[in-house]
Amino acid sequence: MTDSTLSAATRRQLLTLAAVGGAGVLSAPAASAEDRHGHGHHGPHGCRTRVTVLGTTDLHGNVYNWNYFANTAYSDSKGNQIGVAKAATLIKAVREERGADRCITLDAGDTIQGTPLAYYYAKIDPITKGAKHPMAVAMNAIGYDAAALGNHEYNYGLDTLRAFERQCRHPLLSANSVDWNTGRPVFRPYVMKRIKVRGQKPVTVGILGLVTPGVAIWDAANVEGKVKFPGIVEQAKVMVPRMKREGADVVVVSCHSGPVPGSSYGDALPFPENASTQLAQEVPDIDAILVGHAHLEVAQQLVKNTVTGRDVLLSEPLYWGMRVSVMDLDLELVRGRWRVTGSQASLLNANTVPEDARIAALVRPAHEKVLTYVNSVIGASTAAMSAATSRYEDTAAMDFINLVQGQAVKDALVGTPQADLPVLSIAAPFNKDAAIPAGDVTVRDVAGLYIFDNTLLGITMTGAEVKAYLEWSARYFKTVPNAGPFTPDQVTNAVTDTAPNGTPDYNYDIMGGLDAPLTYAIDIAQDPGSRIVGLAYDGAPVADGDQFVIAINNYRQSGGGNFPGVKTAPVVYNRQVEIRQLLIDWVTAKGQIDPPSFFSQDWELTANGESVVIQG
Repeated sequence: MTDSTLSAATRRQLLTLAAVGGAGVLSAPAASAEDRHGHGHHGPHGCRTRVTVLGTTDLHGNVYNWNYFANTAYSDSKGNQIGVAKAATLIKAVREERGADRCITLDAGDTIQGTPLAYYYAKIDPITKGAKHPMAVAMNAIGYDAAALGNHEYNYGLDTLRAFERQCRHPLLSANSVDWNTGRPVFRPYVMKRIKVRGQKPVTVGILGLVTPGVAIWDAANVEGKVKFPGIVEQAKVMVPRMKREGADVVVVSCHSGPVPGSSYGDALPFPENASTQLAQEVPDIDAILVGHAHLEVAQQLVKNTVTGRDVLLSEPLYWGMRVSVMDLDLELVRGRWRVTGSQASLLNANTVPEDARIAALVRPAHEKVLTYVNSVIGASTAAMSAATSRYEDTAAMDFINLVQGQAVKDALVGTPQADLPVLSIAAPFNKDAAIPAGDVTVRDVAGLYIFDNTLLGITMTGAEVKAYLEWSARYFKTVPNAGPFTPDQVTNAVTDTAPNGTPDYNYDIMGGLDAPLTYAIDIAQDPGSRIVGLAYDGAPVADGDQFVIAINNYRQSGGGNFPGVKTAPVVYNRQVEIRQLLIDWVTAKGQIDPPSFFSQDWELTANGESVVIQG
């Protein structure tokens, strides 16, 4: 059954079933029939009405509930489903409930990057040459009122972003994307939307867009000398009073910046990466904030403004279209001005509804093109590479990942103080089924080597820190009395104090050198913490004070796996580029993978100095 066949009663039931993060129903009751048709009504203090803000964020090029790399429907362990086509069904249902003319639909950024569907229309059949972006097609059909820019909007350069902007029927907002020389916003900072109230003056809703300032670091190559990114709070303090002077009764911010204070880039910028809570606290006259960037599920968060003492409503609808935020703002006409007297929010779950048939149909031709591309040949391999044994022996498959990661970081460091430091890279054998065949190689073959959506960073570490890192990684192995033979399960996935169910494969890291080999043995007859033997770089023992750049993924750098030294290590590269896409781009550009040219036996498992034998 498609959404077009849903009755009003069914839609109301859908809203109840789909609500998450609260008591199982929408936090605020549906507007009355009178309100849905544009009437205000009178309470004890004056005329009242309600405005509903619907929000998505971090769609990342997902239209369908589809995993292009697995060539099957998307699924995860939590039962989530994805795609703006499903979000559209929820949005339409709320509009039916609240009244479409009482609803404002917003997005909080990161729209045009993240899937092969998005990549294809940036690089393969680019929108700069006339192709229609499927996200613009879908969002236009849904009828968004505005969208904030996210940091990933800048990944493909300003020309692609401007082409996307031209294709959207809604404005792309970013008050703190400003001209490098003049400091003036280079995108529309805000927009006013008027909600009619029969018999009364309309409600004027000001919608402000803000992006995390981290763009200045992550996409420096695309914005240096062109666009600067002042702080979220700082720019809002300029823009919100301006919006109020222009008649905004209500101020809603679409903010591509997480709710939990902090920055992945430390003190590299004077402005924090995740500032939505700070924004609510410090800038008066904001009523609600649609939050993005952090990929968190926040149904409702009330933050007290320190100037006015009033609560500001925050909501973040997870990512990829998994949720839709529903923010209800109740208003009262006081001395001729509408003001918010109460606000509540909840989330709707995309896994409770079918895709909107119209949206799905509109994007289907683009989807079919991309399916062909993903299954297309992008190069050839002179030899097969398998990750099947990567957990316990050095393999070309892991060396390939480390080669691509290390080279990307090294290239980015040209001209920086770290340019001459040796580059190391880490990779985890988290997909035993990954294999690159000899002969033709497809996009999907390469993507199978990297099944997670991790992005690449570069950090600096000392020789002592490198050794401590490898010692922690070696906790993955069980302690054995001799060199075997053993089965793989007899030596891997050890139980530890931090992994009571066994250390997962993705928390075992293999480290390799880019321009020279990093060599070591892991003696698993020894106790954890005393296993790394003969650690050397380019044949020379690694000294405690040696300096290295490490190519590392964002999961590990942010503390995943509790590896020592990484969270506090200086970050020297972070453009938020997906590692999986780097691998695909490398093969596409080179045309050939030649494992003998980069594979070398640099590490091994030993027991009391003897090579461990693993069979089966």
